[in-house]
Amino acid sequence: MVLSRPDRAYRYALVATIASTLGGVAGYLLGAYAFEALAVPVLEFYGKLDAFERLKVCAGRETTMLLLVTSGLSHLPPIKVVTILSGVVQVGLAFFIVSCIVARGARFFALGWALKTFGEAIKDFVERRLALVAGIVAVLLVALYAGVKTLAGTGALSLC
Repeated sequence: MVLSRPDRAYRYALVATIASTLGGVAGYLLGAYAFEALAVPVLEFYGKLDAFERLKVCAGRETTMLLLVTSGLSHLPPIKVVTILSGVVQVGLAFFIVSCIVARGARFFALGWALKTFGEAIKDFVERRLALVAGIVAVLLVALYAGVKTLAGTGALSLC
């Protein structure tokens, strides 16, 4: 859409950010209030129940808060899983919404800017490499978080 209407790039990014955040809130509410009745069937439908169960075993609130950022930027782990997990482990709703807006917004606005600025020339790069670039940023964020935790003396992030 941005390629056909570059002047609307940021409008599209804003709409995508709002829609993604609202979808995330729906996932959060499923996890918080209707996990067995609704969230399990949704996770099964998308083939994400196993990924969810693995994360649920080892991710507490703090780890889930970090996963909101990495998932929002790069879908590592899948955003559907993390939104529902956030409700299950009771991440604060305000923090959840802000993290969705910041992480998803960063991804959508960066994509809108790149397509508006470079047009068709960057389309192939975005289609093939955007997930890789976002994944690298997510890994750097996790490394930064683990470094800060270690320097603060509270222990490194434990991943399973």
